[in-house]
Amino acid sequence: MCGRFTLTVDADSIQTYFPWLEQVPTQIAPRYNIAPTQPIAVVPNDGRNAVDHMVWGLIPFWAKDPSIGSKMINARSETLAEKNSFKNPYKRRRCLVLTDGFYEWTAVPGQKTKQPYYIRLEDGAPFAFAGLWEEWRSPDGSELRSATIITCNPNPLVAKLHNRMPVILHPNDFPLWLASEEMGPEKLQHLLTAYPAEEMVVYPVSTSVNTPGNDSPENIEPIQ
Repeated sequence: MCGRFTLTVDADSIQTYFPWLEQVPTQIAPRYNIAPTQPIAVVPNDGRNAVDHMVWGLIPFWAKDPSIGSKMINARSETLAEKNSFKNPYKRRRCLVLTDGFYEWTAVPGQKTKQPYYIRLEDGAPFAFAGLWEEWRSPDGSELRSATIITCNPNPLVAKLHNRMPVILHPNDFPLWLASEEMGPEKLQHLLTAYPAEEMVVYPVSTSVNTPGNDSPENIEPIQ
């Protein structure tokens, strides 16, 4: 699972690392503790190559209550084509979720508080999770866009912490994932695998990240 992540760079840095983007909102600010139901920076496959903000937690178009999104922050790669909530977005509404790291927790013997760990690429650069997005219309006609992060079986590094990890897409695979035409799993499923462990690092961080309201650079500082 992926229940908390970061995007600690500003709009100019996003443009530098993702030079093909045609529009990046200038109001993007560094985030050190992004939590479910909050806005996340997403690049949808609508042909604009633009960064949008969507709610984290996919709300199916058929949902009667948008609160269902809090239960759909992640989508298992193995069952995307089967689940009613995800099969249509998998075919038609894919996206990149911009990030530069994520958190996982492990139990500590004799303690109630779990120990958080921060996981990022070895070079510290921003990257993108594979995601799905959806549009939901309320009874009053207003529109709400939301997204979910796809997960897969972990690589050996993340497996020490959790039995799932977010799918990290290689930049070479962005064009296929962001193609606007409808596609089935036979063209996409091979992308949804664990990122190489040797290109990632993990280290323990302060329990300050355990509280969603703590959005500070200290969250990603390594501790002993």
